[in-house]
Amino acid sequence: MKLDSRKIAVVFDALSVYSGAERVMEAVLELYPDAPIYTLVHNSDAFAHTTIARHKVHTSWIQKMPGSATYYRSYLPLMPLTVEQFDLRGFDIVLSFSYAVAHGVLCRPDQLHISYTFAPLRYAWQNTHEYFQQGLLSPLSNLILHYFRLWDKNAASHVDHFVAISNWTSVCIWRAYQRAAEIIYPPVEVGRFKPVSPRGDYYLAFSRLVRHKRLEIIVEAFSKLGLPLVVIGEGPERKRLEALAAQNVKLLGWQSDEVSAELVGRARALVHVAQEDFGLVIAEAQAAGCPVIAYRGGSAPEIIIDGRTGLFFNEQTVEALMAAVQRFELVSKSFKTTAAVKNAQRFSRGRFQKQFVKMVEDQWTNFLRNPKIR
Repeated sequence: MKLDSRKIAVVFDALSVYSGAERVMEAVLELYPDAPIYTLVHNSDAFAHTTIARHKVHTSWIQKMPGSATYYRSYLPLMPLTVEQFDLRGFDIVLSFSYAVAHGVLCRPDQLHISYTFAPLRYAWQNTHEYFQQGLLSPLSNLILHYFRLWDKNAASHVDHFVAISNWTSVCIWRAYQRAAEIIYPPVEVGRFKPVSPRGDYYLAFSRLVRHKRLEIIVEAFSKLGLPLVVIGEGPERKRLEALAAQNVKLLGWQSDEVSAELVGRARALVHVAQEDFGLVIAEAQAAGCPVIAYRGGSAPEIIIDGRTGLFFNEQTVEALMAAVQRFELVSKSFKTTAAVKNAQRFSRGRFQKQFVKMVEDQWTNFLRNPKIR
């Protein structure tokens, strides 16, 4: 049968907040307007004015638990069993969007399962030694994660085709699952950003204020440099960062899309220290014509053109960042706004949707032509 006559289901880990991963799924839902969504929890208020609200959403038993939209991560030990309970027998193609367990849904041999993977679960694979290493519960947490990794690798073996959001993520998928992955960069709302003239004299950091984003390095570096820094974002690390910040560092907290775009478009440069699976903020800054000073790790080298649209430093330390900023001060005039804007077009929504449709069509054709035992 033709692709447009097939029944398609979408599986997503948790619809708790409207953020980057949810925007990716939303771009796909525009392509398949009849596809229902299966997810562990659904905070409907957060998606009231999005494309997601137009789709039927099926949730798990976790949805009925108190505070599930906020504290669903506490149910990680039970998530593998929970995601396996979704009944997808009525569909021909299953599209899972996974950063935790969504790829673990059970499919029949005559169903095509494609997993668009943001990353294998960070707590279990990439960042195991940054979390759960202290405190009374650390031995239990490590034991749970050990058994989660066993389940996770087995679940991955049942996926027909992996798609990764970056080359960096494809390496993470191989490390965790020994599975190859096609690369389709996620969509960036490049039209929402533009250069603002005249540019300001401040540097910008834009991130959730959580531990693995390493914002403390940026705050400490600029406190020592004495250069103006604006930080956009909210999270559990805010109080600690405020205690580290000198008077030249301003933490603004959460800002609207409009205000954030204005601040990015006017910034002297964006500063980024985290190791990202895909640096959405980096790509957005490029769309705004803003050069980026970034740690040379994760997906950043796939987004920034070194020496043309930004520059790199090689260690996640205060000293390495300070040296990079001082180097940028000397060469800042060599970075052209037009080069950054042009570079960002590689990540447009239209490009993503075109590649995604072609990928699904190709996989469906191969699936019909090459039946195999799964």
